[in-house]
Amino acid sequence: MPIDRAGLGTQVTELFRAQITEGAWPVGSKIPTEPELVEWSGAGRNTVREAVGSLVQAGILRREQGRGTFVVSTSELRSSVTRQAAVTSRRDSLELRLALDAASARIAATRRTPADNDHLRRLLDDRTAAWTSDDLHERVRADSALHRAVVAATHNPLLQDVYEGLLGVFEEVQLHDVAGATDDLAQLHADLVAAIVAADPDRAAATMSALLQPMINQESP
Repeated sequence: MPIDRAGLGTQVTELFRAQITEGAWPVGSKIPTEPELVEWSGAGRNTVREAVGSLVQAGILRREQGRGTFVVSTSELRSSVTRQAAVTSRRDSLELRLALDAASARIAATRRTPADNDHLRRLLDDRTAAWTSDDLHERVRADSALHRAVVAATHNPLLQDVYEGLLGVFEEVQLHDVAGATDDLAQLHADLVAAIVAADPDRAAATMSALLQPMINQESP
């Protein structure tokens, strides 16, 4: 993909950034090698190296010795929030999740589409099925998938991006909350989906609060 020579470094950086934000290089993937990027972009090796270095500094890419360069975030905002959340207390993380999840539930109840409703119902069933397994990571994965779908139903790309950046922190915090033999939150999750499908924003937000606030109350201030 040849590019103009004026402002070459900035152009190449933005070209690579677009590959990430548009999903061609998804989070977790390894980007092409330096020679491949040189050939694809039409830029020189030094310019490509500078562009990659700029995205590494921004926290969007990460170099791993002997393995290559990997996508770790889609934006500087997401990267910054993720780094900050990773060093906060469990209570702080839960309070942040409550703020985002309750707001998302409220918005989702006003914007969800029929396709969103169907997706939420399917993921609710998946979450229920996950509790038949003793695999705690599978339980967390299924729970996260449902909460992510609530955020996706807001159709707010900025909110989705921030939430995705925090998901790993939220899942780590949640691991010890899913160890019980029974799913004590099954009914509340069913009520949450029902409230969103019914386009009831107040009930959706209140139900999300009822899911998360008890966990916060167990933590020391």
